[in-house]
Amino acid sequence: MNHSQYNVIIVAGGTGTRMHSAVPKQFIEIKGKPVIIHTIEKFLEFDEYINIIVSVHPEYMTDANFMLAEYFPDKNIHTVAGGETRFHSVKNGLHAISNKNDIVGIHDAARPFVSQETIKRCFETAALKGNAIPVSPVNESLRMISNGINKAVSREDYKIVQTPQCFVVSKIKEAFNQEYSPFFTDDATVLEGMDERIHLVEGNPENIKITNPYDLKFAELYL
Repeated sequence: MNHSQYNVIIVAGGTGTRMHSAVPKQFIEIKGKPVIIHTIEKFLEFDEYINIIVSVHPEYMTDANFMLAEYFPDKNIHTVAGGETRFHSVKNGLHAISNKNDIVGIHDAARPFVSQETIKRCFETAALKGNAIPVSPVNESLRMISNGINKAVSREDYKIVQTPQCFVVSKIKEAFNQEYSPFFTDDATVLEGMDERIHLVEGNPENIKITNPYDLKFAELYL
């Protein structure tokens, strides 16, 4: 039995509200294949034995299972029911991983353009340092608005955060035992809630999250 110490939770909990479409964005087809399938392929290319868990909205569970069976008949891919927020969807995915010394990556289903280099950097750095998240530079000028007053801030002081965010399983499971807070905008903020230092690695600029119709246009062009 071939086994990888790597796991990835693909978070596909959305229902398609921002995309104004009948299907959630992760199931929209680009170049004849659903976005989520492109995404999963990236992780299988990185490690063919990676343990894949897809956290999907309960209403789309059947669709997801059919789709995964169609595209990956011989791969061991599990589905779990997503929760009311991303936090709860990830927590449900973590329950499906038993080996606490493994590394788990948590990745948005709607980020199909993550590069092999980004995935490798995240998993390998997390194995060395306990966690790793990919970031990219801010290219636009930024202004901060506070109490109705706005002022320019240095973009050098900021980074755009991407996924996969990778962690040692035992640590991130412990972090997800905290009470939910609206401040938890991604998985790293949950770990930070336990005063852990987060390690940044270089992401790749095309690793965008497809959230609106414009992003879909970009995706078509990019592919």
